Amino acid sequence: MARAFVAAAVYASIAACTTPGTQESVRSNASPSAQGTPIQAPALPGAQQISGNDRVYTADQSSNTVSVINPATNTVLGTIALGKPRLEPGADVLGAMYDGEIDVHGLGFSRDGKWLDVIDVTTNAVHVIDTATNQVVRTMYVGRAPHEGFFSPDGTRLWVAVRGQDYISVLDWRAGKEVDRIRTEDGPSKVVFSPDGKLAYVNHLRASRVDMIDVASRRIIKRLPIPEQAGGSSDMAISPDGRDIWLGMPTNGRTTAVVNARTFRVEAVLNTGPRTNHPNFVTVDGVDYAYQTVGGLNETLVYRRSKTGAPPTLVRTIHNNGHGPHGIWPSPDNTRIYVALQNSDAVDVIDTHTNSVIKTLPIGQSPMALVYVARGTPATSTNNLGRQGLGMRMQNLSLSVTGSSGQGTALIRALPGINEVTIGATGLPPNQQFTAYASDGTRTTALMSMVSNQFGNIDEGLSYAYFFANHYTSVILKPGTPPGEHEPGPAMPQA
Repeated sequence: MARAFVAAAVYASIAACTTPGTQESVRSNASPSAQGTPIQAPALPGAQQISGNDRVYTADQSSNTVSVINPATNTVLGTIALGKPRLEPGADVLGAMYDGEIDVHGLGFSRDGKWLDVIDVTTNAVHVIDTATNQVVRTMYVGRAPHEGFFSPDGTRLWVAVRGQDYISVLDWRAGKEVDRIRTEDGPSKVVFSPDGKLAYVNHLRASRVDMIDVASRRIIKRLPIPEQAGGSSDMAISPDGRDIWLGMPTNGRTTAVVNARTFRVEAVLNTGPRTNHPNFVTVDGVDYAYQTVGGLNETLVYRRSKTGAPPTLVRTIHNNGHGPHGIWPSPDNTRIYVALQNSDAVDVIDTHTNSVIKTLPIGQSPMALVYVARGTPATSTNNLGRQGLGMRMQNLSLSVTGSSGQGTALIRALPGINEVTIGATGLPPNQQFTAYASDGTRTTALMSMVSNQFGNIDEGLSYAYFFANHYTSVILKPGTPPGEHEPGPAMPQA
C-alpha cells in the first residue's frame, strides 16, 4: 500500500508540472516570472544571486552517478546512482543479465529548475530527476548512443540528440514516449534553445554542419556548413543575448567555431588546443566573455567576445586544479563558473572577477557534463542521495615518454575490483604506434597499445589493471607494440 501511494504521488507531481499538448509553446527566459521563477544561467546581468536552493550537477561516467553540489556552500551533498560502477564484479556490469545503466554522460534541465534530465550513452537511457527530492521520476529509452538532451522552453518535451544515429528524439516525458523524430545530419551531438525559445540549434560530431530548427513546427529551416578545419563538434552553447553559438571540437583537438546566431554565419575558427570540450558564457563589469575548456592542456581559456563580428580575443588562460577539464557552467549572477575535471574526479569553482580557482571539490568518478540549475524553492538536502563514487582513490602521474617526443599524463582510478588507467598525450609523432607500460622501477608490464592521431595526440587510451595492488609507481610510453602483439587501431576519444 505504501509503495502504491509513493507511485501515485510521483505521477501527480509529474502531471502537475505541464499542460497537455503536442506543440511546444514559446516562453522567454529573459526575466523571472511573477511567481518567482529563477533565471537560468548563462544569464544576462541582473539575475538572482547564488542560492542554497540551487544545485550544480555533474554526470559521472565511471561511477555511473550524478554528483549533487550546493553552490552556496560549495558542499558535495552526495550522488544519485543510476547503475553500478564500471566493471563492478558483483553486478556483472558487462554481462547479459545486467539491467542497470552504463556511461552516465549528458545533462540538461527545465527552465523552471524543477527537472533535470540525464543521458546514459551506452544503455541509451534518458532519466528525469525531480530537483527538489533527487528522485528519478521517469526513465525512457531512445536510439543508439544519445549524447545530450534538453527540455523544450515550456518544459513539456525533451529533445535528445541521438548521436549514434541521425535524428533528434522528441519525448513526451510525462507519458514516457517518443512523439516525434527530427532528421538531422549524421551524429547529432547536442540541442540548445535560443533565449526566446523560438529556435533550436543542433551540432554534429560526424558532419561539419549546424542545423537551425523552428521549435513550433519542429522543422529544420537552415543548415550552416562549418569550415573543414574546424571539423565535427561534440558540445556547444548559446550566449544569453542569443548572438553567439560556440562549438567545441574534441576530434581534431585544434579549433572551436564561433557562429553568429543572428546572421547564421561562422565568424571565427580559433586554435584552442587538444580535446577542446565545452564552452559557456559570463558577463563581468559590462564585458562579455566566453570560457572554453581544453582537456588536453588542463586549461580553461577566457575570451572577450566581439560585438562587431571580429574574432574574439584571448584574455586569460586559467590553469585548472586538476586534469581533463570538460563540462562548464556559470552561476546566473555571473560571479562563478564551475568546471568538471574528468581526469581528477573533481569540480573547480572559479571566481569570474579574478579568473582564479577558489575551490576544488572531490566528486564522482569521470565527470563529463556539468550544469548549474537555479531553483526558486527549497530543495531537500540529501534525500535519495548516496555516496557511490565518492572518496575513491585516484592518482595522476606524468607520463615518461621514451624513444619519442611528447608528454602526457596517466590517470589511475580505483574501481570495484580493478583500476582504470587512462592515458592522454600530446606532442607525439602523428599516426604512430605506442604502448603504455606500468612500472615499479624493476618490473614492467604492458597495459595497452594505441596509435597517435594525425595531430600527434592520444586523446584517451583506456585500460584496466591491478595498478595499486602491484605497487606500480610510474607509466612509461614507448613507440611500437609489445613483442608478439598485432598492430592496434587508434584510441577513440570520449566527448
